[in-house]
Amino acid sequence: MNDPIVDEIRQVRDAYAARFNFDLDAMFRDIKTRERLTGLKFVDGVARQGSSNQDMTPALTALAVASDTRPTGKSSAAER
Repeated sequence: MNDPIVDEIRQVRDAYAARFNFDLDAMFRDIKTRERLTGLKFVDGVARQGSSNQDMTPALTALAVASDTRPTGKSSAAER
């Protein structure tokens, strides 16, 4: 789907990033400078909370078990 509003926003974003050679630190400094000059707040600076590490416990357990198994180089009768 081609949305002209989304296309325009992407063009503005890309042009802004190109002015700073796509350097995120330089873009952030520019935004903070503009905030000071205008008195407006453009970037809140608070990161969103991600999922807790407990959500990953089963996957980490499976990886730990898998990494503890060592191939012997010999195949068992069941594997043949």
